Amino acid sequence: MQIEVLKSKLHCVKVTESNLHYIGSITLDEDLMDAANLIAGEKVEIVDNNNGERFETYIIKGERGSGCVCLNGAAARKVQVGDVLIIISYAIMDFEEAKQFKPTVVFPDTETNKVITSGDKD
Repeated sequence: MQIEVLKSKLHCVKVTESNLHYIGSITLDEDLMDAANLIAGEKVEIVDNNNGERFETYIIKGERGSGCVCLNGAAARKVQVGDVLIIISYAIMDFEEAKQFKPTVVFPDTETNKVITSGDKD
């Protein structure tokens, strides 16, 4: 049996910009991507802590060290600059493998989006 489990989570990053007139996606600082074990093109769920919006999109690699968290295209209408987001990715794996799997969870500084801690906390 295969199940879908939490793979990675960026817990509480701040939206730095939104770009309505760009093909849809989320642009993330490459440092955030590396810390959370995320790759360009990966599907992610976005949860906006400010307004309760939840939606899916894919990642575009942003400038390393920039702190960039930019929603593009239609997703830009669902957030405001300054909103705090949780960015979640999931993986499909064998049930027994999932029992042992530890997700990557990153807790950035909410003001700068710089990585503070990471671990396997929920």
